[in-house]
Amino acid sequence: MKTLTVELGERSYPIVIGENLLANAAAYLRKASVPDKSPLMIVSDENTAPLYLQQLETSLKNDGYRTVSAVVPAGEQSKSLDVYNDLITQAIEAGLDRSSTILALGGGVVGDLAGFVAGTYMRGIRFVQVPTTILAHDSSVGGKVAVNHPLAKNMIGVFHQPELVLYDVDTLKSLPPREVRAGLSEMVKHGLIWDKEFAYWCRDNAEHLLALDAAALAHGLEKGCGIKAQIVSRDERENDLRAILNLGHTLGHAIEAVAGYGQFLHGEAISVGMAAAALLGEERGVAGLYAETVSMLKALELPVTLPEDIDSEALMTAMQRDKKFREGKMVFIVPLGIGSVEIANDVDADTVRTIIERLKGREEQS
Repeated sequence: MKTLTVELGERSYPIVIGENLLANAAAYLRKASVPDKSPLMIVSDENTAPLYLQQLETSLKNDGYRTVSAVVPAGEQSKSLDVYNDLITQAIEAGLDRSSTILALGGGVVGDLAGFVAGTYMRGIRFVQVPTTILAHDSSVGGKVAVNHPLAKNMIGVFHQPELVLYDVDTLKSLPPREVRAGLSEMVKHGLIWDKEFAYWCRDNAEHLLALDAAALAHGLEKGCGIKAQIVSRDERENDLRAILNLGHTLGHAIEAVAGYGQFLHGEAISVGMAAAALLGEERGVAGLYAETVSMLKALELPVTLPEDIDSEALMTAMQRDKKFREGKMVFIVPLGIGSVEIANDVDADTVRTIIERLKGREEQS
């Protein structure tokens, strides 16, 4: 078992990574000072709940916690105001009060949705992340929670830090291969922005990661969570440094919105976005960046091209609705090399349009 800390003064919290954590969840909640006098609400989805909800409920109830559970449809479509409203209604009916806690049992969608409910219910109540996907090693850390608007991803949200991130790696064994690949996109992203050695380690250990080798996965998750914890500790509300975590996300979020939430998994869209960012880096003078970046993404069996039928102008419009679009300029995280990036606030729209066209049907390099 590994424990990391997101250092945020009075709002600091642990990230616990290990095996057999769900069965002992109550002990970790008590250590994090989660009270048992008020009901807890567990939010999960239709894929995760049949596998792990009863185990989590049993652990909590056996230790004196009172729980109510809410199960939402699986997939990005649940990050909506309609589903949010349903959960608020269930929380009111269940008697949740200002001393209650909401637990997110699932992947990034559940974490974002449940966290937004916790951040807004009675102006904010306690929140615990219990991630069950590889992708959620990124989204469960840092306190950015939101739901989508049909025109733009994560447009409605707040910063609301959890009390605890409880990451039971046993839950990853049930992931389908596509979800594994999508999650590894965010893992290699942490190397691409911060740690050159880790980025190449992801490529060199891709076979072990894809096979969910326990040792490789534990190392990758610890490194990825550790990098994000460092960045969030330095810049909680994305005033400057934290924005580098958005590598690949400017285009990636647009791809998700334009293609229709669900056609591309989040990690798949971010992978294409990171390939685009590498092309942008080459446009700004970093030779060989695209080939190196794509070699890492391809090793993890991730997409690096855009389908021809995705409308380029629709992508441009979606990017201009993104939170990272400011004062008429497109904002991209641009690699300076493997393991280093810069925040570019002045990216020319025509350059982005050209890169989008190059990504359509472009033969991947290795």
